[in-house]
Amino acid sequence: MPSKSSRLNLLPPYLFARLDAKKAEALESGVDVIDMGVGDPDLPSPNEVVEALCEAVRQGEYHRYPPYSGTGEFRRAWAEWLLRRHGVSIDPDTEALALIGSKEGLAHLCLAVVNPGDVVLYPDPGYPVYRASAVLAGGEPFAMPLLAERGYMADLSAIPQRIAESASLMFLNYPNNPTGATATPAFLNEVVGFARANDIAVCHDAAYIDMVLDGGLQPCLLAASEDKTNLIEFFSFSKTFNMAGWRIALAAGDRKLIAALGQVKRNLDSGVFLPIQAAATEAIRHCEQFPGASCAVYRERLEMLLPALAKAGLKAERPRATFYVWAAVPGGLGSGAFAEQLLSECAILVAPGVAFGSHGEGYVRFSLTLPTERVREAARRLSEISL
Repeated sequence: MPSKSSRLNLLPPYLFARLDAKKAEALESGVDVIDMGVGDPDLPSPNEVVEALCEAVRQGEYHRYPPYSGTGEFRRAWAEWLLRRHGVSIDPDTEALALIGSKEGLAHLCLAVVNPGDVVLYPDPGYPVYRASAVLAGGEPFAMPLLAERGYMADLSAIPQRIAESASLMFLNYPNNPTGATATPAFLNEVVGFARANDIAVCHDAAYIDMVLDGGLQPCLLAASEDKTNLIEFFSFSKTFNMAGWRIALAAGDRKLIAALGQVKRNLDSGVFLPIQAAATEAIRHCEQFPGASCAVYRERLEMLLPALAKAGLKAERPRATFYVWAAVPGGLGSGAFAEQLLSECAILVAPGVAFGSHGEGYVRFSLTLPTERVREAARRLSEISL
């Protein structure tokens, strides 16, 4: 076969490969491995949503191709949700677009706004898809360090002017994966000003916006600007309604960015299956209390894990949001080596921080998305070791 595209060589290596092999080896030996490495909600989707899907899928007309932008009912329902929960008003006809999950949208947005050689600003540590999407679109990724002393909010003043002038897109993500940090309104206002001064599109991946554990709210980026110029925000159903496998999300923001993203999607995909849009609409309209109930479960698990980490000698700040715990690695070990040590000593699998970027080195990420009894068992094991 022909050689693979050279751009694939620019993607980072799969850093979980060695851990996956060791996990498989342990499982084959009969070891009870507790996998806290993946952020995949274990709680089921709302019953009402499942029933809505079953009802819709029995209707033959729902088996046809969907509208590229998403059904009007779905987009209108989300506009109502956004206004009701976050005080943000959007035009569902021109400022909203259905996505086959946020991951698809991130990659397609790069194709829509990034020219070859353009700089793409991305958070480090952060979701690896941001950097990968930039590379695959021919962009030049530039990391914005997220440091503990700044509350994991990027220092925009540290971005060299030549980089800002060459940038066409910035990715942000709050509440943040992997750190669990939230962004302040002041920081989001600063982002809006930076974007306008340098004519940069900003994509805020708000996948965890409803996963705030202390009862507060993470402000929307769109709330920081009346006209939404250069701003686009992605809202996922994967975490808010535990619909990770359903693959549905929505983009909202600057109508020019929505149109550009829509143009790419019309050429590369055929939209979200209509019954899934019907089920998601049901979630929006009738399951508003559901995210709060999920957060209550994650809080319970968090209270089990944090004392155990402290007893084991791991320093971890209480996360304001998400279902992750970002813990510092003791003793100067690399995050990959420490993850292997943890797997070997107590059969717990975690995500090494370096998998989220070079500034994630020195940390590991624990995920709370496994049954509560398994979190309790993980806590027991951690309490019995000293790291």
